[in-house]
This record gives sequence, C-alpha cells and structure tokens, in this order.
Amino acid sequence: MSAPQNTADVPTLLVKIFGKDRPGITAGLFDTLAAFSVDVVDLEQVVTRGRIVLCALVTEPASGLEGELRSTVHSWADSLKLQAEIISGVGDNRPRGEGRSHVTVLGHPLTAESTAAIAARITATGGNIDRIFRLAKYPVTAVEFAVSGTPTEPLRTALATEAAALGVDVAVVSAGLHRRAQRLVVMDVDSTLIQDEVIELFAAHAGCEEQVAEVTNAAMRGELDFEQSLHARVALLKGLDVSVVEKVRAEVRLTPGARTLVRTLKRLGYQVGVVSGGFTQVTDDLKERLGLDFAHANTLEIVDGKLTGKVTGDIVDRAGKARLLRRFADEAGVPLAQTVAIGDGANDLDMLNAAGLGVAFNAKPVVREAAHTAVNFPFLDTVLYLLGVTREEVEAADARDA
Repeated sequence: MSAPQNTADVPTLLVKIFGKDRPGITAGLFDTLAAFSVDVVDLEQVVTRGRIVLCALVTEPASGLEGELRSTVHSWADSLKLQAEIISGVGDNRPRGEGRSHVTVLGHPLTAESTAAIAARITATGGNIDRIFRLAKYPVTAVEFAVSGTPTEPLRTALATEAAALGVDVAVVSAGLHRRAQRLVVMDVDSTLIQDEVIELFAAHAGCEEQVAEVTNAAMRGELDFEQSLHARVALLKGLDVSVVEKVRAEVRLTPGARTLVRTLKRLGYQVGVVSGGFTQVTDDLKERLGLDFAHANTLEIVDGKLTGKVTGDIVDRAGKARLLRRFADEAGVPLAQTVAIGDGANDLDMLNAAGLGVAFNAKPVVREAAHTAVNFPFLDTVLYLLGVTREEVEAADARDA
C-alpha cells in the first residue's frame, strides 16, 4: 500500500457535475473516473430542490490521458442529460485561515437582503465563508455558515450589531471537537421553559395579580433588587390554601418547542437542568414531567396547609443562578465552557455570561445586548439549531422512537 500523496503541488482536475438529481449519479461519475486510475482529493455534493451539484477534485490522469478523460466524462454526463465542467489546476483547496467559527442565522423569513448583509459583514471582518448548510426550513429558516480566517469573539460582536439592524438572529460559536462533546444545558423557567410567570399564577388565586405583575416587571427590567421584590410579592400570597399548588401546576403552559428541545437534548446525551427565581412547588413537577437532570428554585413556606407569605432557604437570585450553573456543571462532569444557559430576564445575566454559550430567549433589551446571542422567535427548540442540530435529525429521531 503506497503512502498518502501530498497533493500541494500535484496537477489536479476539478470535475463539476450539475443537473436534475437521480439515484446513481455519484456512483456513475466515479465509475467513469476509475478507468483512469485517478485519486480523489476532495469531494462535495449538494442537492437543492431536486438539482444536484457534485464537485470532485481528483489527481491528473497518466500522461496523455487527460483529453480522453474529459471526453469520457462529458459523454457520460450527456447520456444522463447532465452538464459537466472540468477545470485544470494544481493542488488542493487553500488552507483555511486561523480562527474558525459556526455562524447560525435564523430568519422568519430569511431574506436575500439580510443574507447579503451577513455575508458582507463576515467578509469585512476578514473571514471567509467555507460552507453554507441549511439546518431547518420551519418554524424558522436556519442556515449555518462555516467561517474561517477571523477570531470568534470579534466576529460575534460584528454580527450581533448587524443582526439587530436586520431583524434576524445570529449565533456565533467557535468550531472544534467541543461542539460534538457532551454538554449541559441550563434554563430559566418563567417566560423561558414555560410561558407563564409562576408567581402571577399564584397571585391570580390570591386576587392580587396586578400588584404582583407590576413588581415582577420592574424586577425583570433590573429596576428592583430581586430578593426584595421576591419577598414583597410572596408576602401577598399569605393565607392561600396549599391546594392552590396543584391548580397552578395544571395551569402552567410549556413554551412551544420546550418538549422537543429537552427530548432531543436527552437523546444526544446532554444533561438538562432548570434554575428559577420561582418555586420548587412547580419546578419539581417540571423536572419529573420532562425528565430533567437538575432543578433548583425557591421554596414557598407552607404551615398548617396554608402559604405563610415567606420563602425558606437560600434565595435563588441573579448571582445564585450563576452559582447553580457552576454546581450543576461540576456534578455533571462538564467543563463550564461546554455549558449552554438560556434565559430572558436581568436576573439571568450572570448565568448567561458564565456559560460557554448564553442565549437570550425572547428577552428584555438589556439581556439581548449582554448575552452571547439572542433568539427572538417564540419556539424554544430553535436553540437546537445553534448547536448544529438539524430539523431533519429531530424529526427522524421522533419517528424512530414513535
């Protein structure tokens, strides 16, 4: 067996085939090329709306046979009503530049204007787009750009500014083996994993919904200290019967895509947890229903079957969420750089910034500006696309396990 050939200075041919796709095209091309004893240097194939583009970079055939190879490939392509183009050159693709990233773009719709602007900004940062791949066509259009030649952080900063102006969501993560490694995903609960604010559900039963909602909104905007606001809101629940807990659990509405997100992450071997400024009376139920690995929240004090208007134990506040992320990571055996945090409010910011990837989900402006990336579509499973998971992979796994 001969040693692998260094193709840097070897004459090569780029064979391009395009036309209507059908079974057997790839095998047919290489059966044709095999007669000339060429080696395959690179290969890429794309099928879009039933049209195939197949590119094969191969070594030049033995002296005097290039003309025959060209003629034979064109004849084979003509017989299948395909088009062929063969370009002579030297060597392989040029080496990719230092600094490699995955850029995921989400749009609903994804317009030509926004795609052009994102591509232009990548180029302006010194990056080169090596490949583009569609991850999903619904509920949003998601495409991934493989980019090289520019560091991840400056690219992320540049594209975040562009994305805000264009009304699309863009996530930039560094490329490498770590993207395929086991991860830990930790989510906020209220207005993230679920559509509701749990304390407001309790407040509706206590007849103080408006007062609680006013304090909640101020706290989420960062205008009030979370712990003080929590005590003030919980005090309004004093005297509620414990039977309200089951009613609130039944009223909780999962965010669209929440089950799909958790189910898919678990299939991938990820560990999933929640941290909440809400209450264990709800998060423990969510942990059981969704099969979560971790859950931590505040606990409403109950005495003699009534809510006392107090909470017990340490308060889960902004700093507490970040501490819990680190604790979950330690318990899961996952480096902090391999964690993903998802949240919507100001009290999620420390957790989002501590994680390897912080995702602001339908978040307040102050959170969108500070997080690594933002998702502004109301489907929680779109986070999967930021991890490189395609909609087809999700559906195939669901069908297999149905």
